[in-house]
Amino acid sequence: MNSYRKSLQVRWSDLDPNFHVRHSVYYDWGAFVRIALMTDSGFTPGAMAQQHIGPILFREECVFKKEIRYHDSLEMSVVLARSTRDGGRWTMVHEIWRNNDTLCAIITVDGAWMDTQLRKLCVLPESFRENFDHIPKAASFEWVER
Repeated sequence: MNSYRKSLQVRWSDLDPNFHVRHSVYYDWGAFVRIALMTDSGFTPGAMAQQHIGPILFREECVFKKEIRYHDSLEMSVVLARSTRDGGRWTMVHEIWRNNDTLCAIITVDGAWMDTQLRKLCVLPESFRENFDHIPKAASFEWVER
């Protein structure tokens, strides 16, 4: 499986009273890495604004496996797990790894593209299809029907 990876840093403000990472921080990290992947894949805010599209989420779920503490060394990976052939609907899976050997959490998001003028769901514009095809895919990647 090929994946996109980013290092994460635990900040003091990310901690709860038990001195491990608050649950909502995991979702913030997921959004950070997912948008970095999209930006690095050519889905920049400017390009999306020109095409009048933006990503939206239908579902965001985190499975917490191991706690994360302040001094942990972290990386998050993200891959495309499923997609419709037109790129209109998709699922991405993120994994948070501690010290490159301990899986701490898995975040799964189901998303789509929205036409920002019509405020309706849309397919991915043709000009973005090649970029979307280059997003790393899970070993179990599957094409799905709407």
